[in-house]
Amino acid sequence: MTGESSARMRVLVVDDEPLARSNLLHSLRRCTDVEILGECESAAAALDAIRRDRPDLVFLDVRMPEYDGFDILEMLGAEAPPAVIFVTAYDQYALKAFETGALDYLLKPFTNARFTRALDRARERIAHRRRPPIHMDRFTIKSSGRVVFLSTSGVDWIEAADYYASLHIGSKTHLLRRSMNDLESDLDPTSFCRIHRSTIVNLDRVREIRFDSEAEYEVLLADGTKLRMSRRYRKDLESRLNRAAGVKLEC
Repeated sequence: MTGESSARMRVLVVDDEPLARSNLLHSLRRCTDVEILGECESAAAALDAIRRDRPDLVFLDVRMPEYDGFDILEMLGAEAPPAVIFVTAYDQYALKAFETGALDYLLKPFTNARFTRALDRARERIAHRRRPPIHMDRFTIKSSGRVVFLSTSGVDWIEAADYYASLHIGSKTHLLRRSMNDLESDLDPTSFCRIHRSTIVNLDRVREIRFDSEAEYEVLLADGTKLRMSRRYRKDLESRLNRAAGVKLEC
């Protein structure tokens, strides 16, 4: 692969409406740094294409037959692409989109300027992901005229909180304006693992993985905190814990 081709953004378009796909593809073809991998009109085709081609960026419709865009991301789990831009005619899903870690949310019909801003954000994220990883070792919290520095190792778990991430440290919480996807990328994967689209845990705090009373997976932390775990993240969490002492699976 040449340097030029490896630097291009590999993009997939997913929408059940032919006109919507056509409009997006038309806009993307004007960008010299974009490689269009293809288009999908169904959730099943999208899942296959994303797992097979591993795009950098996916333009993803929210409402589709079979499964919606949120279902697709849930099923992909850790296989989700680095950047996802939801495209829809309905504005009521915006908050949920950002909670799932979406990079942007385009409302149909969108202007060329709005499309360009979304694509620029994708360029920045993808460029950041392609740089050699430098894992953060502290959080910088700005609140009430103060700047507080917190060691990442002191954080028990992190949850999505609207447009923020909530850092849980014992009985205290701190709000940080970062997306879960960005945090997952910046945190050391040997210390932190995503267990749900809205939850990241410190692996040192994990004591058990088990079924709860409703046959759903949950993660039990050392302080007794119980966190819901998506089935899609179970194998990833177990693989990272396989050398940790005292971790057991109750099924």
